[in-house]
Formats: sequence, structure tokens, C-alpha cells
Amino acid sequence: MNNPPQTGTGTTTAKLGLTTGQVVQEFGYDSDVDDDLRFAIEDAVGSELEDEDYGDVADVALIWWREDDGDLVDALVDARTNLDDGGSIILLTPKAGRAGEIPMSEVEEAASTAGLHSSGTINACRDWSATRLVAPKNRR
Repeated sequence: MNNPPQTGTGTTTAKLGLTTGQVVQEFGYDSDVDDDLRFAIEDAVGSELEDEDYGDVADVALIWWREDDGDLVDALVDARTNLDDGGSIILLTPKAGRAGEIPMSEVEEAASTAGLHSSGTINACRDWSATRLVAPKNRR
């Protein structure tokens, strides 16, 4: 029996911690983004992605980021503006060898400067890696 190939996007969304009911605000959308991944994220959360102008609280900030997009620290700080307590940032960067790739050391440095830390990087789709960034938990 021949089964169709699996794209892995459902597994990807689960690994990124996406669940039904979350509000996802998207930054950096352009013609090079992976639409299959975007649709899988919308399916996982049960609603369309919100754009950069969304003014309410979001659970997740999804950022497509390329080498020439500017200052990554500023983008991460801006993305945190609407995030709910405990929210996360999913930073999508071109994989090594792809146009616009960013060294992981730069991602880690920018995240640290923005007050975030990485909770892992995965292969999100053919051309993009995803790094989940979270703020450290408050100590009480």
C-alpha cells in the first residue's frame, strides 16, 4: 500500500509548541516565506495569522528574518510588545547555504541582548530553520 509522503508540518507545529486557540502575530512576511508552513500554523492554532499591525495581545510572535532585514535585536524587542506573559517568539531564518542565512551565533547574541533565550532550533521546512525564543521565567 502506497502512502503519500508526509510533509512533517504537523510535527513542526507541535515541536514549536503551537496549540489550538493561540493568537500568532506574523512579522517579516515576504514572497520568500513558506506558505505550506504558514498554512500548517494556521491549521494548528485554528485561525489566520495576524499581521504586523495587530494591536492586541498575542501568544506567539512569528518572525521571518533574513540577513539584510536590519537589526535583529530591535525586531525581537518590537515583537515582544504584544506578547502575553509566557508568550514565545518563533524566529524563522534561512537555512545554511540559502540566501539571507544568519549564523546561529548572531541569533543567540541578539536573543540574549533582547532578554530572551533559545529553547531549541528545528528544521521548520525546506528552506527555513525555526528557533523558539522565550523570556526567562520570573523568580519569586
